Amino acid sequence: MRASPWLTDVPEEKAAEVAAAMERLAVIVPAYNEAKNVVDCLTSILESTSAPMQVWLVDDDSTDATWELAQTLATARMTQPHGPRLHLLKGDPRPQGQVWVGKNWACAQAVAMIEADYLLFLDCDVRLESGAIEAALWQLLETNSGLVTVGPQLVCGCLAEWLVQPIMMTILAVGYNFAAVNDPNSSKAFAFGPFMLFRRSAYEQIGGHAGVADVVVEDVTLGQRIKASGLGLKIRLGGARVRSRMYADGDALWEGWTKNWFLGLERNWVLALLAMVTILGICSLPWLGLILAWATQSLGVLLASLAGIMAQLGIRLLLKHWAHLPLRYWWLTAVGGWVTAAIVLASAIRTSTGHNWTWRGRSLATP
Repeated sequence: MRASPWLTDVPEEKAAEVAAAMERLAVIVPAYNEAKNVVDCLTSILESTSAPMQVWLVDDDSTDATWELAQTLATARMTQPHGPRLHLLKGDPRPQGQVWVGKNWACAQAVAMIEADYLLFLDCDVRLESGAIEAALWQLLETNSGLVTVGPQLVCGCLAEWLVQPIMMTILAVGYNFAAVNDPNSSKAFAFGPFMLFRRSAYEQIGGHAGVADVVVEDVTLGQRIKASGLGLKIRLGGARVRSRMYADGDALWEGWTKNWFLGLERNWVLALLAMVTILGICSLPWLGLILAWATQSLGVLLASLAGIMAQLGIRLLLKHWAHLPLRYWWLTAVGGWVTAAIVLASAIRTSTGHNWTWRGRSLATP
């Protein structure tokens, strides 16, 4: 994470170029049952910049108050400076006889209606600070890339998040070589779904979201296609400029991670079992060792267990320094290890069988 490139301020000499490009940028926020997030998300986007960009909320046939809340906000913003930038699109139901999963259908509908040279797709759980969009756009222009994707700073709230998310962040930081992703000579590709800024010409060249209609982990696939086509892929870390609380409770966290973990392992059961053993060995075994040391009165087991626990603390201290993630509940790492291993197993079963493989109650299994 220390070696990874971060979003930085737009240089003064580039400000005019970026400002001109912002006029040709559209932010697209797909939303399905996002009543808890939609107002705060849209407000943070609108207040992060005064640039005359377009902001589109696409309601993906929500069954809660998402649409009504967005309408209320749009009406209130019309009387404020730069208020007309907010546009609402009530998405059509998904076509019969076609497989569309996740947010792909909502995003494809929005793009078909929008005239813009740059397309920024944001998840509804993202919150932006001042200058975030300009910083990402400058990276896109400066590197002449087809896609700049930004990893958000993780925000945790409930106990389930504190148990699992730090472990997931560690796995992500260890498992993906961001330098290789940014290297055009490397085939490694990855993308953060919550924040993806495309040059429209590149987006359309790879088929956009319509081209990955049936892909659950569409963000990674889009990143892979951009890079394989030689269109330029850059990954950045957002820091305080881009924050996200991915899952607001334990149920959402369980459903969210089980929908894509096994896909990230390319449906490989051997890798899934290896991941479970590794997670339990690193996160849970040292704490179980304390019990074993007490039962056997073994100094060697005690020292080994303490070394493992101190290593866990060291990892969390690094996350606190580089990712601004507090140490809260770090001493429950053993419990988090068991929960994370259970997520891997459940993801493998759900993805393989299609049973209970859902997101927000919508089935992801192919008919």
